[in-house]
Amino acid sequence: MKLLITKKFDDEKMKMIEDLGYDIVFMEDRKLQNTPEVNSVDVAYVYYYTSRLDYSQMKNLKFLQLASVGFDHIPKYVFVENNIYLSNNNGGYSVPIAEFAVMNVLNIYKNSKKFFKNQNESLWKVDMSLLELVGKRAGILGTGGIGMETAKRLKAFGVEVWGVNTSGRDVEYFDKCFKSEDMDIIFRECDIVIAVMPSTKETEGMINRDKFEMMKEGSVFMNLGRGNLVNLDDLEEYASKFRGIALDVFDKEPLSKERSLWNVENLIITPHNSWVSDRNNDRLFENVYRNLKAFIETGKPEKYVDIKRGY
Repeated sequence: MKLLITKKFDDEKMKMIEDLGYDIVFMEDRKLQNTPEVNSVDVAYVYYYTSRLDYSQMKNLKFLQLASVGFDHIPKYVFVENNIYLSNNNGGYSVPIAEFAVMNVLNIYKNSKKFFKNQNESLWKVDMSLLELVGKRAGILGTGGIGMETAKRLKAFGVEVWGVNTSGRDVEYFDKCFKSEDMDIIFRECDIVIAVMPSTKETEGMINRDKFEMMKEGSVFMNLGRGNLVNLDDLEEYASKFRGIALDVFDKEPLSKERSLWNVENLIITPHNSWVSDRNNDRLFENVYRNLKAFIETGKPEKYVDIKRGY
């Protein structure tokens, strides 16, 4: 079975993949293009430049594995029409993103930006407005891998954690979970709201002035999910009601230097950086290997996305 790989793992890991029974076709990721050999593969693992391929030309393709979590850049209709399995790196970045969420909450509650500013100005100034996490309530929009890892860590700080998912099903580490249609209770009742939901037609722009109006004075809002979940103009309008805001994702990236968001004092802006970790490659290989092994044994990967649902 022919497998296209666009970024190699180390020799030992590549040998493990070959031992599964794959005939590996390698094309460097940044040089990726449709060629007769590329078009003939049965399976593809594409690292970054996924949009360089015309998948409609790949008549034998049965399974595409991505290194990313998001797959907005994939022509979904081609995969649906041709029954091609699509797997992302689900769970591969959950731990570093969860740690990033905790970091941001602590930075906001402990006023880190003020301390750093004072240090730069050689000011010795005690701040009596710091808060504890103990006894606070956090609402996490999305209870998948990122949500679970975030909830797990917040629980260790004595935080009550509520979650939102499609059905309202119970999920480990969450004290309560609500259906998506009932998520307003999260915005009304939680001290901290963290968005980690995927991008779908239903979620695009769903966090807007109506949601910000509901939120508590002095609460915290954070988006580590998809940039198009949030109406940034509405968020900026309501920014003054929050103790702090943290945004790692934006509808258009990089964020334009002209956006006045850069000047919002209580806003932490990071450049879509929350996923970065020294352990990413190990987790990525584990996901890729499990799916490749399952596909050659059963004809389908161990985990794959429901393209129509969007996750």
